Amino acid sequence: MLETSARLLRLLSLLQAHREWSGAQLAERLGVTARTVRRDVDRLRELGYPVNASPGSGGGYQLGAGAELPPLLLDDDEAVAVAVGLRTAAGQGIDGIGETSVRALAKLEQVLPGRLRHRVGALNAFTVPMLHNTLPSHVDPAVLTELAHLCRDAERLRFEYRDHGGAATRRTVEPHRLVCTERRWYLVAWDLDREDWRTFRVDRISPRPPHGPRFVPREPPAENLAAYVSKGVSTRAYAEHAVVRLLVPLVEAAERISPSAGTLEADGEDACILRTGAGSLDVMVIHVMMMGLPFEVLEPVELLDVIRTVRNRLDAALARAAEPDPRTRDGAGRTPGTRSGSGAAS
Repeated sequence: MLETSARLLRLLSLLQAHREWSGAQLAERLGVTARTVRRDVDRLRELGYPVNASPGSGGGYQLGAGAELPPLLLDDDEAVAVAVGLRTAAGQGIDGIGETSVRALAKLEQVLPGRLRHRVGALNAFTVPMLHNTLPSHVDPAVLTELAHLCRDAERLRFEYRDHGGAATRRTVEPHRLVCTERRWYLVAWDLDREDWRTFRVDRISPRPPHGPRFVPREPPAENLAAYVSKGVSTRAYAEHAVVRLLVPLVEAAERISPSAGTLEADGEDACILRTGAGSLDVMVIHVMMMGLPFEVLEPVELLDVIRTVRNRLDAALARAAEPDPRTRDGAGRTPGTRSGSGAAS
């Protein structure tokens, strides 16, 4: 028979895991009498747990909502999942949530057994927050914790990596830090084959153990890893780069431009500098225009030529829309920008 304190914890765990238990079911699970179950339920109530009881043959016990939050029991996977959720919430940029999440994570670590404290501690120590305002991509928490362990323990990581086209390559790296955004998680690591720092999307990583051996950590590629990753995914990865001055305060620009679209820095109180990238200067013009903010180009000067070309095309399109349709005598009855007549163009 379980000791009273251990039995209470076991009873609480059963009540949290199942919507409703009969007295007989609980007595069988705990190896005690129904009378002992009733006494233990009373003890839980004294401790602040709202245990509801319904009489009759079809009745039973159910854990309800109370006026105060009592302690919860979590298994290993649940504790890790809560830690991942708290760490992610800490980087969301919602007023009050970040600091609260860190405090809750610290409390969780304090009461965890050693085997889990290292796992949760790795997530806390080897994750760097970077804000984003789009939906999250799917990442396996088990992969996150595995990567965090390797960052913490300075062990080499072997994995299969899928590029944007789905092609897979085998990589061996020295993992340094995890960087989280609201949308994605990234791993910053030293690529042994390429002998350079690389940034990898975690949702494209499939670990291939065994890992190791241990390594001596290198000097990181930047002091601000969040800014480093932001620059990598928004600028370095593209063939064309641009620097533009946005004629709005930094705070306003940050509400519209995510870290994956470019890096921002203040330029006085009423402007900011955007560094961004694109596959071509034509795409760059669209990219900057779609931000919907007034701007001026600082570099490259070639971007101004492309903007002029686009402007001329738009002016010509508007001019053609205002001209009468040559297939009609006077263009009457035609809506600007449309062609009159019912015949289909070949």
